[in-house]
Amino acid sequence: MDVEQCNDERRAELAASMSTISTVVDQKKQLRSGTRGARLVAVTKYKPASDIQAAYELGQRHFGENYVQELCEKAEALPKDIQWHFIGRLQSNKCKLLAAIPNLWAVETVESASKAQKLDEAWRAVGYSHPLNVFVQVNTSREENKGGVEMHETEGVVRSIVDTCRNLRVLGLMTIGSVEGSNQQPNPDFLALAKLRDELETALGMELELSMGMSDDFEHALDLGSNNVRVGSKIFGSRPPKN
Repeated sequence: MDVEQCNDERRAELAASMSTISTVVDQKKQLRSGTRGARLVAVTKYKPASDIQAAYELGQRHFGENYVQELCEKAEALPKDIQWHFIGRLQSNKCKLLAAIPNLWAVETVESASKAQKLDEAWRAVGYSHPLNVFVQVNTSREENKGGVEMHETEGVVRSIVDTCRNLRVLGLMTIGSVEGSNQQPNPDFLALAKLRDELETALGMELELSMGMSDDFEHALDLGSNNVRVGSKIFGSRPPKN
């Protein structure tokens, strides 16, 4: 299916914002010591396929979506070398739909061993030759309405996935954090996730990435060691209300 092209004005807007954000990410990455990189995930929730196509043509490859159905529709229409990240709340009954997307690159919201098992089974059933990258979402702010595993239970969940989910690869830890935390520097949620990551790397003998930071705080997240930032409105503008 052909994707409608955005007009020249919109393309110019996206080119300018993509250039600004990508430059910041690259500059922050170059200031680091060691080999840990930083990845920009362009979040396209509610955005038209034409915006994604334009960003793709500008060189962006990692894109994030919050809703399974929207992701399925966009993945079908858009280039097959896009590397999709699912960043919405993971539901066990949606794992088969996610697994049907061949260029799904990562699920960033695994919050339990049982959901990981469902995702593992779905990925295995399709017969892919490569594992699916996953991040374990951690509720660093301990908010009841937030998704994510509790900090003290994270090691057990990661161990379970590593030991029993052969079709998944634990890439790292993810947090959304609290609104209050995002207004503080240093952000306590980012500090907590980085500390937990260091502890788990020692305990488990494996390298783990940090996925933290969104449009309003991605620069600070990169300063604190994030390897994966999820930026939407700073690239594409504010989202319309969902119908």
